[in-house]
Amino acid sequence: MIIFSLWLPILLSAIAVFVASSIIHMLLGYHRGSYHKIPDEDTFLAKLQALELSAGEYMYPYAGDSAALNTQEFQDKMKNGPSGMLIAYPKGGYSMLKNLSWWFIYSLIVGCFTAYIAGIALPSDASYLKVMQLVGAVAFSGYGLALIQQSVWFSRPWSTTFKFLFDALIYGLVTGGVFGWLWI
Repeated sequence: MIIFSLWLPILLSAIAVFVASSIIHMLLGYHRGSYHKIPDEDTFLAKLQALELSAGEYMYPYAGDSAALNTQEFQDKMKNGPSGMLIAYPKGGYSMLKNLSWWFIYSLIVGCFTAYIAGIALPSDASYLKVMQLVGAVAFSGYGLALIQQSVWFSRPWSTTFKFLFDALIYGLVTGGVFGWLWI
């Protein structure tokens, strides 16, 4: 029931996060250095095209199960490299409109979970600061903490993860500010 009474801060915080993320990615540009061009990109792309990969995630070398991890063949492939993960988009690339729509929906979902937690944890007369603190922390958790797994398990550079965590902090503060402003 409390989520329904907080529909306005959920919606407005999702809009505010959407705007903040647009400013971060289009104007500030500190994420631009997180990715690198593959040497001899044309040869790389030609070889991938020949494989006719369907959209999905690929790991190379790929063991398939724990027994294969211990084979000499797999160990040699890992030792000699390269090894890594590859995300293949559908042919034709990706739709920015689709991605932005999903980002907005994700922001609404974070807002709903945040509203649920804040609604059961805070009284209706809570101060702006208390709402800001709790909602900001919960929203930060929703936007950021799962990103750490990419560095822990998949070798994403920690510098990239910290940039995304900084974004999550901004999104948490924006969400906390909106909820504090419009708290029941």
